Amino acid sequence: MRLSVVIVNYNVKFFLEQCLNSVFAAAQGIDTEVWVVDNNSVDGSVAMVREKFPQVRLIANKDNVGFSKANNQALRQITGDCVLMLNPDTLVETDTFAKCLAFMDEHPDCGGLGVKMINGEGEYLPESKRGFPTPKVAFYKISGLIKLFPHSPKFAHYYLGHLDPDQTAEIEILSGAFLMTRKAVLDKIGLLDETFFMYGEDIDFSYRIIQGGYKNYYLPATRIIHYKGESTKKGSLNYVYTFYNAMAIFTRKHFSNSDARIFTAGIKMAIWARASLSFVKRLVSNIIVPLLDFLLIYLGFLAIKNLWAAHKSVSIDYYPPEYTYVIVPTYVILWLLCVFLYGGYRKPVNLLKILKGLAVGTATLLIFYSLLDETQRYSRALILLGAVWAVVATLSIRGILHLLKVKGYSLSANRSKAYLVVGDKSETQRVINLLGTVGIVPSFVGCVSDTDTDDPAFVGNSSQLGDLVRFYKINEVVFCGKNLQPQRIIELMTTLQNSNVEFRIVPQESQFVIGSGDIYSAEDAYAISLRTLALPRKRAQKRAFDIASATVVLLFSPVLWLFQRHKRGFFGKVILVLVGKNTWVGYGHGTQRQSLPELKPCVIPICGIDESARIADCRHLNNHYARNYRVGTDFLLLMRNLFKI
Repeated sequence: MRLSVVIVNYNVKFFLEQCLNSVFAAAQGIDTEVWVVDNNSVDGSVAMVREKFPQVRLIANKDNVGFSKANNQALRQITGDCVLMLNPDTLVETDTFAKCLAFMDEHPDCGGLGVKMINGEGEYLPESKRGFPTPKVAFYKISGLIKLFPHSPKFAHYYLGHLDPDQTAEIEILSGAFLMTRKAVLDKIGLLDETFFMYGEDIDFSYRIIQGGYKNYYLPATRIIHYKGESTKKGSLNYVYTFYNAMAIFTRKHFSNSDARIFTAGIKMAIWARASLSFVKRLVSNIIVPLLDFLLIYLGFLAIKNLWAAHKSVSIDYYPPEYTYVIVPTYVILWLLCVFLYGGYRKPVNLLKILKGLAVGTATLLIFYSLLDETQRYSRALILLGAVWAVVATLSIRGILHLLKVKGYSLSANRSKAYLVVGDKSETQRVINLLGTVGIVPSFVGCVSDTDTDDPAFVGNSSQLGDLVRFYKINEVVFCGKNLQPQRIIELMTTLQNSNVEFRIVPQESQFVIGSGDIYSAEDAYAISLRTLALPRKRAQKRAFDIASATVVLLFSPVLWLFQRHKRGFFGKVILVLVGKNTWVGYGHGTQRQSLPELKPCVIPICGIDESARIADCRHLNNHYARNYRVGTDFLLLMRNLFKI
């Protein structure tokens, strides 16, 4: 056996399928065996491999045993002279294996080999080549000095920034995303160290290769796409912590105790510094826009109040201090709370969600205004005028942020995207239809041929791709995997990497579209929508609404209790919602809902308090509620049943 390929998979079925397609294309003419070790995925990965790739040698674990242990399960059974440990979220060129094996033959001292990696946007990934993470090197990376001096042999040694990424070179550390070695090397130095659950095992293995008398090489003559590269997560605090643990294990294993202690102290300082900066950054990022909204709306409301008093020919002191300093801030907070519940503070900015939140907030204020005693009603007109100003203020702030090009506040991001689909006539049409099935409504779709053609169905050919992107203001380019080899896709991505477009690939005969870190598919879109109420942010919105509305209902409970149809138990139900034992709105009782996200017992079933709807209708309403949950639904049902609690 010439080559053994080992892939460890965990819940990335669509990426894995594309990866295996590219692996078998690259293995043409090479005696190759392919192993997939699945770490108890729940996304159907195992069934997919068994159905579509029966030639794969599959190990289906019942637990997630980690990256190192899963690789070792296959490495103990391989028969190839060379072995490649490959990530499932990769796409290899058709000549990758041939070029790598030829290099190994030409360099008998080569114990480990890596290749040039690019991400799903066509950008070079610096982790393609790395240096030893000595305490100093690791500190330079985590502290951020590597960013300040990206080509320094000293500060950028972690990524060997002083070496040309387009030149073959001897390096120190290989990436676990693509790591080719020899079976003889494994027999001499051993398998992966299972102390490393994730991250660091490739560093340890690369180090042991050199200790064993071999060399590690970087070969840019062939490339792979690595969708979920380190660049997508290196800024997260969780990554910093995981990286520290891996480096700590490595240091304790390979360096002296004194060096290990120095490393540990230095890295802990770096982590605390990064944690503090991350906390401050997140805090400022999360509160700055709501704070601006509050200040602008509040100040504008005070100006409107004074103008309204002048219009009514009364003193500007007509309204008591508590109105200015208590009631008006309460109005503004309620508006902004509704904007938050409707997702108006999520990025990218969505103006419709902001308007919906303000509308619901205004309706809520007017409803409770009508329930107040006349002596406590200040002015309905001021609420309406304040609502208009709230709309103007919030939209103005978003407009300014858009002009300043603040990330996440681009108003153009909400527009329909323009697409180019590269492939032949039948496949481009299939892809266009596929985009429609997953709910994408493009503003423009153009078909591009990879060959010269005069067919009016195409807007041009791939040699004109850059001009086509600029002329049609394209947002995404989709490549048809059936018509274009991985080399060709990578070439086109590389030529457009500075064009600010996103790239996607549709593998042959597949019903999904792969992009950098995400996937479009009819199956996936349905699954996501079915689990809408299971998403953490949706559950957080629902709980926030329960707390806010239960608090308001409790404040007005003496009045509301008088109008209740069933007064007994009213206060108890409100308290149970407030403390989280119950929720206002939930599934209808007595129906089958095992497949739906779990909810607390509800006060108001979706099919009505009296549950007069048929079981079949109630089941349909349950499914629709879970699949399309909106805070507005809970609000409307609560208002409709406010006196039936």
